[in-house]
Amino acid sequence: MKIIHLISGPRNISTAMMYAFAQRSDTTVIDEPFYGYYLKHSDIDHPGKEEILNSMETDPEIVIKNLYSAAKKTPVLFIKDMAKHIQGLNTDFMNKMHNVFLIREPSHIIASFSKVVDHIPEKEIGYSYSLRLYEQLIKKEQNPLVIDSGIVLGDPESSLIKICDALGIEYQSSMLTWQPGPRQEDGIWAKYWYNNVHKSAGLKHKMEKPKDVDEKYYSLYLQSIEYYKELLKHAIK
Repeated sequence: MKIIHLISGPRNISTAMMYAFAQRSDTTVIDEPFYGYYLKHSDIDHPGKEEILNSMETDPEIVIKNLYSAAKKTPVLFIKDMAKHIQGLNTDFMNKMHNVFLIREPSHIIASFSKVVDHIPEKEIGYSYSLRLYEQLIKKEQNPLVIDSGIVLGDPESSLIKICDALGIEYQSSMLTWQPGPRQEDGIWAKYWYNNVHKSAGLKHKMEKPKDVDEKYYSLYLQSIEYYKELLKHAIK
C-alpha cells in the first residue's frame, strides 16, 4: 500500500496531475477529500458551497479513516489535496503517506483564481501554510517532495519519470494523456473550477512566463512569491 498525498495550492495543475495518476493501472485517485471540512469551518464563500457541504463528509477523522480504507483497494492511492483544506488539522495522519508539495509561480495562480473568486486572502493561496507544513515534515524526517508546475509543463514526460522514481513507483506512459471532458474522479465542484482541464487531452509541453498582476492583488503576490521561492529551492529539477 502506497499513499501519495499531493498538497497543492489552487489553480496549480493539481487536477491535471490527478488525471495523470488516474490513468495508471495500479492507482485509485481521490479529489480534495477535506474540501467539505474547509468550507464548514471557514468564512470562505466558494461557488456551490451548500451543494458541496451536503455532498461529502465534513468530519476530518471520518475522512482520514475513509482514506486509509480506500488505500486498500489498489497498490497506489493518489490523494489530491489543498494545503488550505488541512490547515488546523492534526497532521499525524500524513506520517504514513508520501507527501508531495505542488507549487506554481503565484502570478499564474492569482490570474486564474481571480476569474472565479474576487476576494483572495493569502490563506486561499496557501503558500505560507505550505512552507510551514513542509518544514514540519522535514523536522519529522518525512522527506517530502516539491514539484513546480512550470517545470512539469516544461517537460511533462521527463518530470513524471523523475516524480515516479522519487516516489518509488514505475512510470507508466499512459499518465501523459486522457480523454477530454469531465471524469468520474471529479469532485462535485468540477463544474465551477475544471472547465479548462476538461478541454485538455493530457499534459502538454508549455513554457510559462510570469503574468501581469492586477494592482488589487499585488500585495498578495508579493506575500506569496517569497513563500514560493523558498519552496522552489527544494523542487525536483
